[in-house]
Amino acid sequence: MFSFLVSFFFSALLTLFVIKQVRLHGRALDSDFAAVQKVHAHKVARIGGIPIFIAVLCGAAISIWRVTALANPLLSLLLCSSIAFMGGIAEDYTGKVSAARRLLLTMAAALLAYYLIDARLDRIDIPFGSWQLRHAWLILPLTVLAVAGIANAVNIIDGFNGLASVVTICMLMSLAYVAAQVGDVFVVVTALIVAGATAGFLIWNYPVGLIFLGDGGAYFLGFVLGELALLLVVRNPQVSTWYAVLLLIYPAFETVFSAYRRMFVRGTSPAMPDGIHLHSLIFRRVVQWAVGRKEGRALVRRNALTSPYLWMLSLMAVIPATVFWRHTEVLIAFCLLFIVTYVWLYARIVRFKSPRWLIWSKKD
Repeated sequence: MFSFLVSFFFSALLTLFVIKQVRLHGRALDSDFAAVQKVHAHKVARIGGIPIFIAVLCGAAISIWRVTALANPLLSLLLCSSIAFMGGIAEDYTGKVSAARRLLLTMAAALLAYYLIDARLDRIDIPFGSWQLRHAWLILPLTVLAVAGIANAVNIIDGFNGLASVVTICMLMSLAYVAAQVGDVFVVVTALIVAGATAGFLIWNYPVGLIFLGDGGAYFLGFVLGELALLLVVRNPQVSTWYAVLLLIYPAFETVFSAYRRMFVRGTSPAMPDGIHLHSLIFRRVVQWAVGRKEGRALVRRNALTSPYLWMLSLMAVIPATVFWRHTEVLIAFCLLFIVTYVWLYARIVRFKSPRWLIWSKKD
């Protein structure tokens, strides 16, 4: 846990510094309160990714000093992730980097990782066996799309205070645990470093939202998540590829489902933002304060109460993935169960038939 604590310390201090200097951030202040996915009532810096990234660099430097064998893979991963990070940060400051361009930059980062650290999807486990992928023309696009897709997915679920951060921390801790079981020191150390940096940011982001993760932070965390999950299953054949699928299924399926909903139900572009993600529906139709007053203090409380619902949903996948990381058949079953649960829950809420056990009865 030393790696976790070091990056946590650096991240907490750096994030506080960014918050204290909020007036200097100019265009990086999120002040568009009327946008379809905005649920805050005051100007907030959306560059939380900067202290996270710097804290990860500091944690990585100390880890390399302690274990020199980590230098090459760790520095290579950080080099690749910086490409995805910079695309997101540019959007945070300018608002002019389209989702397509950010996705292309993340794909370029995944392509670089494919060559630098051999992060490639070369097999898909099936019940009682494994399907080996042997052709670069198949392995390369699958790898790039998978990693870039996860990075984009984490950005999509970053809609409420603490939502993406806690989900990411849980996934990283699962990766560290499973990697420890198979003796993969690189994945253990890297996952703990990034989890610690995210936790240091989280204490200022949740519950009151003094700073936001921003596109830079979301793309960086999503990229690292995708790469570490890929590296763990590729480097350790005893870990089922379906472990990675189940671990990441919440942000991944949220993205796929949103694209389907926009294209085939609403007839719009899959890249068009809207306010009917599952987390948005829970905010408006399950957390009862959403019906009441909309002053700043009440809005912050509703915001904070929304994230735990999605934390629990994510843990429905993370916990069984962590427990059954080598059992392909069980992992596939839990993937199907998660999808059915997600679609059922979404359908109930969107039809104003939210299950009673989800409803908060407390009033303002």
